[in-house]
Amino acid sequence: MTDKQSVDVTKVTGRRELRYETFDELLADAEQQAGAETVELGNWSKGQIFRHLAMAIDTMIDGPPFKLWAPVRWLLAFFLKKRMMARTLDPGFKLPKSASAFLPPETSPEEGVALLRKAIERIKATDDRAMHGGLGYLTKEEWDAFQLRHCEMHMSFIVPKSD
Repeated sequence: MTDKQSVDVTKVTGRRELRYETFDELLADAEQQAGAETVELGNWSKGQIFRHLAMAIDTMIDGPPFKLWAPVRWLLAFFLKKRMMARTLDPGFKLPKSASAFLPPETSPEEGVALLRKAIERIKATDDRAMHGGLGYLTKEEWDAFQLRHCEMHMSFIVPKSD
């Protein structure tokens, strides 16, 4: 979290509308935002956002630090999987305590984008995907779509600074 007071991200307006088809599009946007004058509408700096996304992408290969109980994963997959692949995710999801490693420390935009670049190079170099902690086993295409929707949500909080 940055120095500002905690923001209820479910009520934030003015976010960017984004749609990434590839990880290259995500990286191009992150690199552009890293060097631009921006305002972060949520609780994290853009460096923290980039770092969080890098960690999440690495989890696609390494596996999650948490797994929901199998029946819960099945229910989530059955009722929400298609929606989560198609639409940008809604903000405000509270990570379980076992996933606290995904809460990024303060990170400079340069360091965050370097970590994101490394994670994207890594994910593009393999078709291997680990089990998703909430949705269970996903195909490569499903995992990629989910992660791009996740990235859109976080990146939408970085907006150009108006004069």
